[in-house]
Amino acid sequence: MNMHTVVVGTAGTTAEDVVAVARGNARVELSGDALAALAAAREIVDALAAKPEPVYGVSTGFGALASRHIGHDLRGRLQRNIVRSHAAGMGPRVEREVVRALMFLRLKTLASGHTGVRPEVAQTIVDVLNAGITPVVHEYGSLGCSGDLAPLSHCALTLMGEGDAEGPDGTLRPAGELLEAHGIVPVELREKEGLALLNGTDGMLGMLVMALADLQRLYTSADITAALTLEALLGTDKVLAPELHAIRPHPGQGVSADNMARVLAGSGLTGHFQEDAAPRVQDAYSVRCAPQVAGAGRDTLAYARIVADRELASAVDNPVVLPDGRVESNGNFHGAPVAYVLDFLAIVAADLGSIAERRTDRLLDKNRSHGLPAFLADDPGVDSGLMIAQYTQAALVSEMKRLAVPASVDSIPSSAMQEDHVSMGWSAARKLRTAVAHLTRVVAVEMYAATRAIELRTGLVPAPASRAAIEAVRAAGIEGPGPDRFLAPDLAAADAFVHEGRLVAAVEPVTGPLA
Repeated sequence: MNMHTVVVGTAGTTAEDVVAVARGNARVELSGDALAALAAAREIVDALAAKPEPVYGVSTGFGALASRHIGHDLRGRLQRNIVRSHAAGMGPRVEREVVRALMFLRLKTLASGHTGVRPEVAQTIVDVLNAGITPVVHEYGSLGCSGDLAPLSHCALTLMGEGDAEGPDGTLRPAGELLEAHGIVPVELREKEGLALLNGTDGMLGMLVMALADLQRLYTSADITAALTLEALLGTDKVLAPELHAIRPHPGQGVSADNMARVLAGSGLTGHFQEDAAPRVQDAYSVRCAPQVAGAGRDTLAYARIVADRELASAVDNPVVLPDGRVESNGNFHGAPVAYVLDFLAIVAADLGSIAERRTDRLLDKNRSHGLPAFLADDPGVDSGLMIAQYTQAALVSEMKRLAVPASVDSIPSSAMQEDHVSMGWSAARKLRTAVAHLTRVVAVEMYAATRAIELRTGLVPAPASRAAIEAVRAAGIEGPGPDRFLAPDLAAADAFVHEGRLVAAVEPVTGPLA
C-alpha cells in the first residue's frame, strides 16, 4: 500500500504532488487551513443565496442562460442539471492517470477557498481519490474554455453517485455502487457547487504536468543516445567543449552539451573522423548540432514549467469568492496560457524526434556511416538489419510533425455565441500525450541502433558510460548484433527501457547525475 500522503492547502500544489497522486496513487488529505477557507467561503455564498438579487452561478442559469433568475426551490435541481447536461463527452475513455490528475487539481482549486463549495464536497473528492475510484471520462467534450467542462462534469457525476466509474480492481461499475461499497455518501449539490466542480483548466494542466515529467526524462535520454551515435560514427566530441557553448549562452544548450560530454568521457572511438579515406572536417548537423536542438527544447520546457507552476498556484473558477465577500465573474478559466505551452512542447518534441531519426538513418547508411555495415546487418543482402526499424521511426516522426500543428490557434464559438473564443487546450494536451509516447519510441530506436553500431566497432574501446548503457540494454534482453530476427519484441523492450528511465539510470553511476 502506498503510504505517501499529499496534503492539499490553500496555497495550491506542486507538480510533484500531481504526479504522485495521478501515477503513484498517493493518498490525499485536506489541511486545516483549507477546511477553514472552504467553510468561510461557503458562508459568503449562503448569505448571497438568501438575498433577492441574482448572483451568477448561485441564483441564475449558466452561460447564455444566465439571464434567468432561479428561485430557492429549483437551485438544487439547477446544480444537478448542470452536471448531468454537461457530462456529454464522447469517444474513448481517457487514461486513469489523467482522470486522477483532473480530480486532484479540481480539489486544489476548491481548497483555495475561492469557489464557495461546502467542505464536505471537497472531502468527497478526497474520499473518491483515496478509494481508487476513477470516473469514466471521454476523449471529446472540452473546448478548453469555461474550463474542461465535459471531463470535469463526468467526474462530478461520480460524486453524485451517477454514471459509470472504474473501481480499484479495474472493473467498470455504476458509480453509486462503487461509492456505497467504499462507504462514501453521494453529494447533494447546493448553490454554486455544480458549477464550481466543472469550471477549470484541470485536465489540460494535469496533462501538461505529466508531459513535463516525461519530457525531462526523454531529453536526458536523447542526450545519451546522441552521444552514443556520435561515438558510433567516430565523430568528434570537441564540439561539446564548454567554452564553445559559453559564447552562445542558452542554458539548455550548455546542459545538453555537458550531458553528452560526460557520456563520451574516456571514449576510444571519438576523434577517428579524420582517419577515413576521405577525412571529415566536421560532423553532420544532426550530430554536431545536437546540443543546440535539444537545448532549445530544454529551454522551452523551462518556460512551460513556469506556466504550469503559476497555474498550480491559481484558483480557477467563475464566479470566484473574494476575501472581502464579493462573488465576481471573471475569465480566469480561459485555457490560453496552458494551451500555448502544450503546443510549444509538441513542436519541440517533434523536432527532437526529427533530429534523432536523422542520426539513426546516418548509422544505417553505409555511404555515411564511416565503415559500418549497411543497415547494421550481419550479412547485408541476406540480412536487412535495422532497415525497417528506421521506417517505423520515420513513420512516428512524420506523425509527430502532424501533431505539432498547434491546436490553440483554432477557436470555435459555443453557447449561442456567449463563449465565442475558446483555447482548445484539452485538444493540445491530448495530442501532446501522443507525441510524447512517439518520442519515447523514436529515442528507443536510436538507442537500439547506436548500441549495436558501437558493438560493431571492433578493436575500439567505447566510453565507460557507453559500455554501461550497452550492458544494461543487453541485460534487459534487448539483443545486439547478429543475423536477422523478429525485431518488434526488441523494439518494444527498448521502448519500455527508455520510458522507465533505465537508460539514464544505467549511465549515471559513471557520469554522475545528468540534468
